[in-house]
Amino acid sequence: MRAYATNEDAGDSYDAVLTAFRLQNLSKSDNSYFNSYTQYWNNVIKPQAENLPGYPAFTFPVPPNYAAQIDSVVSAYPDSLVKWHGLAANFAAQPAQFSNEQPFYEPGTARFDSAFKAITSTPVNQGGSRLVDKSALYHLHGQYKFTPKFMDITVGGNFRLYTPNSEGTIFSDTAGRKITNYEFGVYAGLEKKLIKDKLKVNLTARLDKNQNFDFLVSPAASIVYSPDDKNTFRVSFSSAIRNPTLADQYLYYNVGRAILLGNITGYDSLVTIESVRSYLTGSGSGLPDPTLLVYQKIDPIRPEKARTIEFGYRGTLFNHLYVDAGYYYTIYKDFIGFKLGADIKVGPTGFPDYLQAYRVSANTKDLVNTQGVNIGLTYYFLEKYSFNGNYSWNKLDRRGSSDPIIPAFNTPEHKFNIGFNVRDFALGGFEHNGFNVNYKWIQGFTFEGAPQFTGAIPTYDMLDAQFNHKVTKINTVFKLGAQNVLNNKRAQVFGGPAIGRLIYFSVVYEVAPKRS
Repeated sequence: MRAYATNEDAGDSYDAVLTAFRLQNLSKSDNSYFNSYTQYWNNVIKPQAENLPGYPAFTFPVPPNYAAQIDSVVSAYPDSLVKWHGLAANFAAQPAQFSNEQPFYEPGTARFDSAFKAITSTPVNQGGSRLVDKSALYHLHGQYKFTPKFMDITVGGNFRLYTPNSEGTIFSDTAGRKITNYEFGVYAGLEKKLIKDKLKVNLTARLDKNQNFDFLVSPAASIVYSPDDKNTFRVSFSSAIRNPTLADQYLYYNVGRAILLGNITGYDSLVTIESVRSYLTGSGSGLPDPTLLVYQKIDPIRPEKARTIEFGYRGTLFNHLYVDAGYYYTIYKDFIGFKLGADIKVGPTGFPDYLQAYRVSANTKDLVNTQGVNIGLTYYFLEKYSFNGNYSWNKLDRRGSSDPIIPAFNTPEHKFNIGFNVRDFALGGFEHNGFNVNYKWIQGFTFEGAPQFTGAIPTYDMLDAQFNHKVTKINTVFKLGAQNVLNNKRAQVFGGPAIGRLIYFSVVYEVAPKRS
């Protein structure tokens, strides 16, 4: 039996991006900034751009490709564009005459510090950027194993209760609404050993229920064959379900440029982001065209189902080389991701009176496949030395689907590690030392998150190292190490910080050391 509870407290946490938006809005609204920028561009920059060679003359009616012709000419002068943008941005940052607008808040000034403190101490849903999270989770798990002579039988079950509490800053628990969510599952497994215990057959099944979703069954089976103590072959079929997270169900989080939504009820009459772009540009005419808006319906979120077949081998070759290799192929149904949409109200002039972007948790309507290979090698020599390496290949295949789901796979296709280890060696008269160094390489990939946090993660690499020393007289191990030794700063999620070197030191004391 196992039971535990976790409780959280966000303390003084705040959203850094939303804080920046709030600071901008204190000085000037987005609309005012846009109008000032456009005014300067039309009055000062546009006449200069029109003098560029090849700039198309204005005619009426406006040709469909007029905007594209302008873009083609202007983009040929990137230095001028950078200069012009800087001039227009500086003009737009100034308060308009005869208005209540304020100058931009400059970091390092008392004026900035005062505004920053006020924003970060006020909850998100009250106009600030402070996050409240006093959520709790309660978990109970029990399992029993029967061992009759003919086979092993395992049965078990678990229950989990979530009580999120964000006071409306993260979840949709506003206006006194209390959110609770429970889920439970039961399972049973059979294990039979054959051919003098060289062949092991497993059959399992699990039944799961979440408060907001139907009962789901997940069967699995595996065969493991070990002809000797150095080689093991395995093949397995497994099925699994992934219930939508609390965020997938109840999220309501305003990140400034979009609102992130959970989805247990579904959404109707949201327009696609692509059609909003077409509507605003009028297919190149420069004037909005409401007939170009495309409305979509997003069904309520459903549990994700996966079916996987896996083949693997683990063994020792030539008495020195340890190998662990595997291949998997997974078919997903109702793959969980995100869809983008907008709520828009078109005014009598054709321009939008209201426009709000959303990112909504959703399922893909088509099957999605993933497959991958993992290979790990360790070569031991001279008793105390070893080289190790591993490589993985992971690929998402949308099978040509045009479903606008954002899968958020967020996994590099290729990555590998190479390491060197030395154990229990003497150094300067001190015995029982250990050392390891490891090089990591990760291929660049597209990270898909919120609308403003979707983009490319470039290829990066890093070097880790650790030294340890054991003092047997006091049963203590000292460890000194560093991750990313060369301080190769790289962002590992789009929109996240560049992570550099991490140095650590640890002391582990064994109260009751094992006797040899």
